[in-house]
Amino acid sequence: MQPMSDVSRHHRTAAVIPAAGRGVRLGPGAPKALRALNGTPMLVHAVRAMAASRAVSLVVVVAPPDGAPEVKRLLDAHSLPERTDYLVVPGGDTRQESVRLGLEALPEDIGTVLVHDAARPLVPVETVDSVIEAVRDGAPAVVPALPLADTVKQVGPAGKDEPEPVVATPDRAALRAVQTPQGFDRDTLVRAHATVTDNVTDDASMVEQLSLPVVVVPGHEEAFKVTRPLDLVLAEAVLARRRATDGF
Repeated sequence: MQPMSDVSRHHRTAAVIPAAGRGVRLGPGAPKALRALNGTPMLVHAVRAMAASRAVSLVVVVAPPDGAPEVKRLLDAHSLPERTDYLVVPGGDTRQESVRLGLEALPEDIGTVLVHDAARPLVPVETVDSVIEAVRDGAPAVVPALPLADTVKQVGPAGKDEPEPVVATPDRAALRAVQTPQGFDRDTLVRAHATVTDNVTDDASMVEQLSLPVVVVPGHEEAFKVTRPLDLVLAEAVLARRRATDGF
């Protein structure tokens, strides 16, 4: 059997979904990724969002360290597209460690990797496809992002019980609110995780520390992060609109 060509390897795409966090801002109870949204756990919605792209052939879910069997049973109980395989692996103590463990579980024939927040369950497939296409066109790292609607203030330290002082007003025209999935050339992302030891909030910033380019594609308003109880209300409203207009 001949080895897979570079071209075919480049066109196999997998999504890694770190879902090991507790989601304390949503209050006590189940981990955030397992909270129900329209009767279905957010994690299942997020997996389906990745699997909706015909370019994604594998989804790797990184579960809480002691929760992989539970997450596997959960995914087994919900329908996913037949063309998409999935794996569940135990995660680590940090998001960065969990993504690395997800990367280590990927087959060798995966050339493009998406990293997606389980707490962004409603990202449209068009956004997923745009990220993948930009990676395949040669970008080592791609992020979907939206322009900022609000004016942003940079604040300085304040004394106890004192209001924070404003020290600057950045030009919001040059700022973007970044979403997921973030897309990467696999070798680039593996190198970033092997090189960058700082605790970072997203994988694209690790690639930036390698002095490699990160490019932006348009994000989508429905790719918002479900972090607080009000976000759940908004997410339910989006799903209700989809059911009414799209038969979702």
